[in-house]
Amino acid sequence: MAKAKTVGSPEIHAAIERLAAAISDRHPAPRPLLILGIAAGGIELARRLALSLSRGEPPASMRARPGIVDVSFHRDDNGLNPIPKEYPATMIPGDVHGAHVILADDVLFSGRTVKAALDELFDHGRAETVELAVLVDRGGRALPIAATYTGLTLATGPGEKIRVRLDPTNPAKDSITFKTA
Repeated sequence: MAKAKTVGSPEIHAAIERLAAAISDRHPAPRPLLILGIAAGGIELARRLALSLSRGEPPASMRARPGIVDVSFHRDDNGLNPIPKEYPATMIPGDVHGAHVILADDVLFSGRTVKAALDELFDHGRAETVELAVLVDRGGRALPIAATYTGLTLATGPGEKIRVRLDPTNPAKDSITFKTA
């Protein structure tokens, strides 16, 4: 019988801070970064990472600027798993050409969403570097894609679901719920 497990907000916040610290170590200030959340799960993660990386800087000079990458037009499984269009369109807060970009997403599983995000990003220009930060890596790749930065690693089976909730108004309500066999 499968049991539901939950990861609470303290562990999630610690994972996000570890992600931000690892990014900061690899990209010391003042190198500007574009932190692009993959719609829909990565949007809040990108915002939080940008805030953490820009702590103490005035908003006009934030070195890490959050944005959004809408992958719906590049998915190879639209017929199977359509992405609802209530999510915002791609919004990149700067020029992609020559930029250091970090794609952010809540869960990395097969790699198909990341591939679609790369396709969307390259439609906007050629970045100097592109890295991937994920809150949860659950394994199970169908494509040869790996995260540069990983907050948590959770072993789950292919039929199991992970639900990440990053509450933009009340981070104390953040949670990750998943089922284990």
